[in-house]
Order: sequence, then structure tokens, then C-alpha cells
Amino acid sequence: MVEPRRTDTNRRRYTEAEIERLALLRQATEAGHSIFTVASLPSERVREVLAADRLAQPTRTAEQPATDWVTRALDTVRRLDGASCESVLQAGAVELGHQGLLCQLIGPLVIALGEHWQRGDLTAAHEHFASAHLKRFLNHVTRPFAWREDAPRLVVATPAGQLHELGAVMVASAATNAGCNVTYLGPNLPAAEIAGEARQRQARAAALSVVYPADCDRLPEELRQLRRTLPPDVAMLVGGRAAGGYSFCLRELGFVLIHDVPSLCAESDRLRQPAGTP
Repeated sequence: MVEPRRTDTNRRRYTEAEIERLALLRQATEAGHSIFTVASLPSERVREVLAADRLAQPTRTAEQPATDWVTRALDTVRRLDGASCESVLQAGAVELGHQGLLCQLIGPLVIALGEHWQRGDLTAAHEHFASAHLKRFLNHVTRPFAWREDAPRLVVATPAGQLHELGAVMVASAATNAGCNVTYLGPNLPAAEIAGEARQRQARAAALSVVYPADCDRLPEELRQLRRTLPPDVAMLVGGRAAGGYSFCLRELGFVLIHDVPSLCAESDRLRQPAGTP
């Protein structure tokens, strides 16, 4: 998106114009645009897109009550209200269905939690609270979708240095719903442990969630080590809001970049094909 200069100690240095562009792109992603679409546009064109979005927003009236699932869920997290959090998630599952729950509630909620945590609006306690409740709820609602033992096997984790696991939890649930036999390994795992579990499980793919930070010096080597230690026919998937920061390394290693839940489902469909099928 930008190409900052580096200091003698390899730290990035951004100009005011680069910071302004990053802020503009953040506005675009918060408005629902894919970063992979808007990042290629000049800044003036991004401003035009945002202006058009504002003009297209419908006026909300008292006769048009909004069911804002993410706002409701965030409110329960702020209050550390477990019972209300469960109620919001359950109501979302009933009204939206499993796929809608992931795409319209939990996916945006995971992103919002990360952004609020980065800004200091939420604490680590809030994130741990949300993680515990989302993991328990998704484990419960995903169970009916568990496939038979011969379904394609997928291991899900966050690599070493990646402590935020909500994205990985959501990936595990979505992949199970899409027909994969998923082993969830948890956060902050070294490449050797992920590879060892993938080999033991005879997995067709390993899926990683990369949420924060987007410039960890350690992560590229972890990804390279994972590729070296996994069999060549094991696919490597990576998603998360910080994954784009490592695109140079992901392309080099042949990772499949997962943009959202639908693209994960499409990749799961490919994994269900017999090995060797194009």
C-alpha cells in the first residue's frame, strides 16, 4: 500500500502523506471495501468512493429499527456480561443461520475487537472474555456440522508471535461447517509444532490466522520453516487482518491468501476433491 523508508536499524519511517493514505484506506475498509481492491486506487479515487458511499447511505428513521449485531455484541463485551453475550450470539445464529452468523456477526466482531484493542478502547481482559465466549459458542453450534472421519483434515493455529486467536477460532468453525475435519491447535505455536501436528493428522492443509502485528520480523522465517517442514502436497492457507503485510513472503512460499469466509469455503471445497484434482 505504501513503501516506507527504513532506518539503519530496519525500522519503518512513514511520511505524512503515507500516514494520510493509510488512514484513508482504513476508512475504506471500515466502510466495507476490500483492502485488495482499494489499495490499488490512487488516494483521490478512494476519497471519491468514500464520498459516494456517504451519499448512498439510507436515512434511518424510527420506523426502520436497525438490528446491529456487532454493536450489540460489543456492548456485552464492554460490560463483561457473559449471559447477554451468549444471548446475542444465540439470537444471531437463529436469525442469520450459521454462515450468516460468521459473515455478518462474528467476522466483523473479531475485526472490531482487534481495532478497539489497538486503540486502547478495550483491554486484554475484554479480549480474553470475548475469546472464551466465542470459542465455547462456536464449538457448540459447529458440532452438528462435524463430518465423517475421512473428510479432508485441516489444522488451524496462529504462528509464533501471534497471540490473538479469535480469527483462528472463526476459521476452525467455518472450515468445519464447510466439510473439513478440523484440528484446532490454538495460538502462538512454533512452525515445528504446527508441522508436526499436520503430519500426525495427515492433514491436507494448514490454516494460519495473522491478526497483529503486520510487521513482525520473526514471522516470515516461521512461515518459511513451516513450508520446509510440511510435505509439499500440504496446502498452506493464511488469513487475518494483518496477512497483507506479509504478502511478499506468502507469494514466495505459495500460501493461499484467504480474504473472508466465502473464500475459505471455496478453498474447503477444493480440499474435498481427491488429491491431485486440479
